[in-house]
Amino acid sequence: MSAAHPTSTSASAERFPDADPEKHQVVFDDSEDKSSNVSYEFDTPEDRELLRKVDKRLLPVLTLLYLLSFLDRSNVGNAKIDGLTKDINVSPPAYNTSLALYFIAYVTFEIPANIILKRFDPQFWLPFLTLIWGIVSIFQGFVTDQASLFGVRYRRDTVLGAAESGLFPGVVFLFSVYYRRSERHWRVAVFFGGAALAGAFGGVLAYVIGKMDGIGGKRGWAWIFIIEGLMTVVISLFAFFWVPTWSYKAQFLTTDERARLQARLAADSDAAGKETFSWVYVRQALTDPSVWGYALLFHGFSFVLYSLSLFMPTIIADLGFATWKAQLMTVPPNALAALGIWFGAWAAARTKLRAPWIIAAGGVAIIGYIIMASTEKAGPQYVGVHLASLGVYTGNALLLSWPSENISGQTKRAVAVAMQITIGDCGAITGLLIYRPEFAAHHFRKPHIIAIGYIFLGIASASALWYWMARENRRRAEIIASGKDEVDSKTRLDLGDRDVHWKYQV
Repeated sequence: MSAAHPTSTSASAERFPDADPEKHQVVFDDSEDKSSNVSYEFDTPEDRELLRKVDKRLLPVLTLLYLLSFLDRSNVGNAKIDGLTKDINVSPPAYNTSLALYFIAYVTFEIPANIILKRFDPQFWLPFLTLIWGIVSIFQGFVTDQASLFGVRYRRDTVLGAAESGLFPGVVFLFSVYYRRSERHWRVAVFFGGAALAGAFGGVLAYVIGKMDGIGGKRGWAWIFIIEGLMTVVISLFAFFWVPTWSYKAQFLTTDERARLQARLAADSDAAGKETFSWVYVRQALTDPSVWGYALLFHGFSFVLYSLSLFMPTIIADLGFATWKAQLMTVPPNALAALGIWFGAWAAARTKLRAPWIIAAGGVAIIGYIIMASTEKAGPQYVGVHLASLGVYTGNALLLSWPSENISGQTKRAVAVAMQITIGDCGAITGLLIYRPEFAAHHFRKPHIIAIGYIFLGIASASALWYWMARENRRRAEIIASGKDEVDSKTRLDLGDRDVHWKYQV
């Protein structure tokens, strides 16, 4: 075995002081992957059983938390067509501004939230964030005029945006310390499917809760905020006992299972054990061009994700449908989006490709927006909504797990994932301000055209990342083949994804 293929341990023990070196023995072999000279023999029946056990513990609770998160941030769109803006005399421009307040706080706190997660424990941190946003969400049901709406949303969204900002990047990072790189993306897709399910579930729930109009002297839209906020609070209390901690000390696994999980991770990336925090790794993320590429990719897709999810009830109601029918008509597009997410994850896993499917999803979304921008008939418009939802949600589900698979170094990865969401969600702020009254003519034709431009930005970013990573993989394979890759194990760990043996997932 050459020096370029260390068995494991001195460097790992140095960088992961809480890990047991005896549980991180990794055997390298030249028989399977000629580009990286590494063989991952971790797909035995026992491994699959271990993954099923991890899936049962992580996926249901974390997907539920994200469903609640997306429900609490998007229910204002349902409340609007149920009478929110009319009852408290909120002008259309003021309504758009109130939506943007949430995302200002959201993008501000994402990187700090993941740094806090890295230094503390997800078992407490993620349910705590859920509890906080559930409490503050309830108060929006008590606004009485435009001033109180702005007051509540400014205070609520500063807290709500800060709280919700830590969930998605935190969960994606948590996945990275339980699953190998090739196993993460469809788990992230299942998790992100909670957003589409929130849209479908939210439409039905808003219709049912709207029937409470007048109970307790409150309008139906007020009860939407109150009931859904209470749901979040109750579920967050159970989550304190359900959300797992770091993989190396997970109590729901036996000692042997934890050892096997750490060995699987050590053979695949740096995810085994507990990395000592250092600001050096934060700086590495901030200065890596590929991290900015992932952020720009999400920026393009985020514009359409949030503008579509928040304005879908309004877009459908604008086609001439009654409020109750518009609420229910948001269900089919969101249900189709959920199916698209899971198909896209399956297809990416089968082909071992990510970029082509992101680009294809963007193409489907563009077709949907072209239909919406080129016709004023209700039928074609509704078909366009379906295609836009399918492409937008599928593309987002695939791209959001990409950095966690291609960036090595736990702290660097945590910051990079948060950066992608932070910079990406600036596109959401733009989208919410673009879908405003003066652009509402012809069923929001101008905003739809602008949305097409943003999707093209996302497609261009995915194409550039695909080209660069494929070329870099070839370059690194040539270096390995030439025998010029002789570096010690500590240097390889310090290099992270810059090591020539690190193969990008394209």
